[in-house]
Amino acid sequence: MANFEAKIEKAMQQSLTETSSYPEYRIRRGHRPVLMKRAQFLFVLALLALDLAATWASFYIGYTILDANPDVVIGPFWEFWPLPTVFVTVLIAIFFSQRMYQRRRPVSHLDEFFRIVFYNIFAMLISVAILALGLPDFVYHRPFVLLGTGINIFVMTLLRAIHAQVQWLAQARGVGDDRVLVIGTGEVGQMLMQKILQNRKLGYHVMGFIDSGKNVRRQKVMGVPVLGTLVDIPAIIERFGIDEVVIGLPESSHQDLVGIISLCEREKVGIRVFPDVFQIMASEVGIGDLGGLPLLTMRDVALQGWKLTLKRGLDLVLSAIALVLMSPFLLLAALLVKLDSPGPIFYIQERMGLDARPFKMIKFRSMRMDAENDGPGWTTPDDPRRTKLGSLLRRFNIDELPQLINVLIGDMSLVGPRPERPVYVEQFRQSIPRYMDRHREKAGITGWAQVNGLRGDTSIIERTKYDLWYIENWSLALDLKILIRTVVQWVFGTNRNAY
Repeated sequence: MANFEAKIEKAMQQSLTETSSYPEYRIRRGHRPVLMKRAQFLFVLALLALDLAATWASFYIGYTILDANPDVVIGPFWEFWPLPTVFVTVLIAIFFSQRMYQRRRPVSHLDEFFRIVFYNIFAMLISVAILALGLPDFVYHRPFVLLGTGINIFVMTLLRAIHAQVQWLAQARGVGDDRVLVIGTGEVGQMLMQKILQNRKLGYHVMGFIDSGKNVRRQKVMGVPVLGTLVDIPAIIERFGIDEVVIGLPESSHQDLVGIISLCEREKVGIRVFPDVFQIMASEVGIGDLGGLPLLTMRDVALQGWKLTLKRGLDLVLSAIALVLMSPFLLLAALLVKLDSPGPIFYIQERMGLDARPFKMIKFRSMRMDAENDGPGWTTPDDPRRTKLGSLLRRFNIDELPQLINVLIGDMSLVGPRPERPVYVEQFRQSIPRYMDRHREKAGITGWAQVNGLRGDTSIIERTKYDLWYIENWSLALDLKILIRTVVQWVFGTNRNAY
C-alpha cells in the first residue's frame, strides 16, 4: 500500500505541473461557473419558499372551511397565529434535519409523500405539545389542527412534485448540473455511463473516464474522452472542477479501492462506488462485540418470524379482494382470449418458487399454441409468436392477473422475485453467484426489479441484484410501495420492456 501511495504522490505532482495535458478542458476548480452553484441554491430556496407558503395557505384554507360551517364557532384567524407559526418552524427544522432539501437527484414522489405524511404528523404532535407547555392559555380547535395538517400534506406534496419536475427539467438541460468523473472503462463503467445518459434529469455532466490500467488504452469510450489513469485522479479532479466521482471497479481489491477513495477524498468531492453486488450487499449493518472485540453484524434475511405471517396475511386479504372486485374484468379477458385465437384460455407453466420447489403458474394465454415448438425462449419486441390480443395483454400485464390465484393458494406472493422456468434456473445458477438466494422467499407477481424496468429480455445479473436487495431489505412499507408503483404502471401502460 505504501508503494501504491508513493506512486500516486509522484504522479500527482507531475500531473499538476503539466498544464497543457488537456487543452480542450482547461478548467480550474476556482473557475467553476458560478451559475451552476447559484442554480442549486435557488432550487433549495424555492423549495423552502413553497413549503412555507403551503403550510400557511393550508391552515388558512382549513380555517376558512371551518368558519363557513354554521355549526362551528371560531374566532378570527389572527387569534390562531401561534399554531401555524410553531408548526411551520418545527416542520422546516425536521425537513432540514432529514435532508428533505437535498434533492439533487430524482426521488420517488411516492417515497416523498410517505415522508411528508410522517413528518407533518410528527410536527403537529410536537407543536401541540410546545403550545400546551409554553402557552397554557392558548385555545385551539382540534378540527382546525387536523384539517390544516391534512390539507398541508396534500398541498405540500403537490407543490413539491411540481418543483421536482421543474428542477429535473432544468438539470436535464444543464442548469445546476454536477461535473462527474467515471473511474473504470470496462463493462460496469460503460453501464454507469449509459444510465447517466438515459437519465439526463439526474443532473450529471460526465467530463470523462479514468482508465483503471497503467496506460490509457483508448482515447474515447462511448464518445466520452478517457482523461487518464488512476494516478492522474487528483490532477484531473482539480483541473476539470469535478464535483462527484463514480467508481465502477467492482473487481478491484479492497486495497486498491481504498487507495482510489483516499485520492478522491483529498479533493473534497462526492464519491459513489458501484459494489460487487454478490459480495457487498446493501444490508443493514450493526456493531456488536465479542468479549469487548468489535464485530460487524450483517442482517441476513429480513423476512423472518412474525413478518412472514404479516406478509402472508397481506397476500391473502389483497388477493381475495382483488379476485372478487376484478372477477367481471377477468371473465371478459378470458372470453376475449378464447375468441381471439384457437387454444385454451389459460397458459399453465412450471416455475421455481420458494426453496426452488416447482409449482404451476397460471397466466392468460398470449402466445400461439406453437410458440415453443423450437424450444423455450425470451419474448422480444414485436414477437411474432404473440396473438393479436396478446400484445395488449402483455403491455398492461393483464396476462399475469390469474396469478392472484397462485397467491391465494400460497404458491406465490404479491411481491417477490419473479419466478423462472427450471431450464433457466439451472443455467443461471451455474453462471451467476448467489442466484439461488432469490429462492429464499416466495416468488411474486411483481417485484423490485420489475417496477424498475428490469423484466423481459433484460440483464439477469441486474435483476438478481435487485431481487437480493429486496430480500435483505424487506419491509411492509416497501411491499406497499412496490404494489402502488405496479398499479400505476399497469393503469398507464408504462411498463418498460413489457412485450
